[in-house]
Amino acid sequence: MRHYPPYMVNRAMSYHMDTVLHSNEMNRLHPLDKDMQYHFYLYSVRKSKRFSSWGKKDTPKDLDIVKEYYGYSTEKAKEALRILSKEQIKVIKAKLDTGGLK
Repeated sequence: MRHYPPYMVNRAMSYHMDTVLHSNEMNRLHPLDKDMQYHFYLYSVRKSKRFSSWGKKDTPKDLDIVKEYYGYSTEKAKEALRILSKEQIKVIKAKLDTGGLK
């Protein structure tokens, strides 16, 4: 069981309603051997097709504009977006607009 990644398997199992409790149990008992964790899933979870996409972070829609205008990092741009008003963001968009096709 050298190539069994318990973290990734537990994360993948946590996205499905029928296996979320199994995943929680394995997270609670994380010190178990990889072989034991593998056998727990093998004998306790029914076979089924479980396809889902991984959850991704949402990025604010005006983040790139603020980063380009001020030269900020992603973290600082997120902080700046909380402070900036909608009118200020419109002004920034107008100043960065170079015209032509995008």
